[in-house]
Formats: sequence, structure tokens, C-alpha cells
Amino acid sequence: MQIDARGLTCPKPVVLTLEALPKLGPEEFLEVLVNDEVAVGNLTRLAEEKNCELLVANKGRHTSMTFVPRGAVAPVASVVEAAAEICEVPAPEPVPETGDAVIAVGSDSMGRGSEELGRILIKGLIYALAHQERVPKTMLFFNSGARLTCAGSESLDDIRELEGRGTKILTCGTCLDYYGIRDKLGVGGVTNLYAIAEIIATEPDVVSL
Repeated sequence: MQIDARGLTCPKPVVLTLEALPKLGPEEFLEVLVNDEVAVGNLTRLAEEKNCELLVANKGRHTSMTFVPRGAVAPVASVVEAAAEICEVPAPEPVPETGDAVIAVGSDSMGRGSEELGRILIKGLIYALAHQERVPKTMLFFNSGARLTCAGSESLDDIRELEGRGTKILTCGTCLDYYGIRDKLGVGGVTNLYAIAEIIATEPDVVSL
């Protein structure tokens, strides 16, 4: 098994490794690719803690770290808390305070002009929203914006992060059916135009993208 954690900073590489190690079968190993020196040190400590032989190879711009368990690795109750201990950083608060804003996302592209640039912008904005101190109260996804909450979306993990932090995620069912992607919905719930209209009419802070 291989995890490509290049470009990721701790505790993410440690979280991914903690999730993968218990899934290894007998005589299987896990290769983790990183390009962050802090991650190299933290993964080295993790290998010692989990009784794994560790093979480290410098590949130029990244480091290959291969975990070879000496026995079965038991899963942990919370990979986030376990990773925080390994990385010696505070564990994140489970449910930070939400704001009052309702974000209405009507497209999988942001702004007018280049569609390619628009998709980069919407991805970056959703990432930024997921990492604000206060996250939106609600996010509504409709028309082609419905694609953002479905399997294959590059923003799916960030929208899940928003949901985990307390944002209510709702996607238009009519839109999912129109694009034939209802079965691919990966986060949040399905809503309808009546519910969307009620939210827009009653909430004071609605921002349309």
C-alpha cells in the first residue's frame, strides 16, 4: 500500500498513516511519500510507537518511508487525537462556533470568464471557508454547484470538514436528478426549492456565489 502525502504538512501525513496501518494484511507493508522534514521526524516516532521496522530512502525531492509492521497494528479510537500526540500539537476543537452566514453555491465555477480559473477559485474559496475560525451556518448547493458535494469533487473533503465543524450542507434534489448524480452524493443532505426559498427568505445573511 502507498500513501502520497507530498505537499501535506503534519498532522495530516500521520493521520493518513494511522488510518492505513491497521488495514495491512500479514507480510504487507506501507510506503508513505513525504516532502516535509517535520513529517519525516513525526513518522519516525510513529514507527517506533507502532512497533514497525522503518525503511527510509531519500528520493531527491521527497522521502520514501516504508513501514513494515512486526505484528498486527491495532486501530486507535481517534486518529486525530493520536496524531496530535505524535506531532506534539493540540488536537483541534471538535465543533467550533458557527457564524450566521448562509452561502448559496449555484455553480461549480466561481465568477465569469475562464471556466478553468473559476473552478480553481471555487475550490480555493471552499478550502478557505473550511479553515476559517467561524464556519458558515448553512451552505446550499444547486444547479452545477450540486457537483461539488458529489463523488469526484475536488472540494468534497473540505465540504465534509465544514459539515464536521457544524455547517449544515444541503444540495438541491432536482439538480442532482438533472445531472444524474443523486447516487454520488458524498456529503450532507438533499433539499428542495421550497426549503431553499424559505432559508433565503428568512436568513438575514445570505451570500450567493
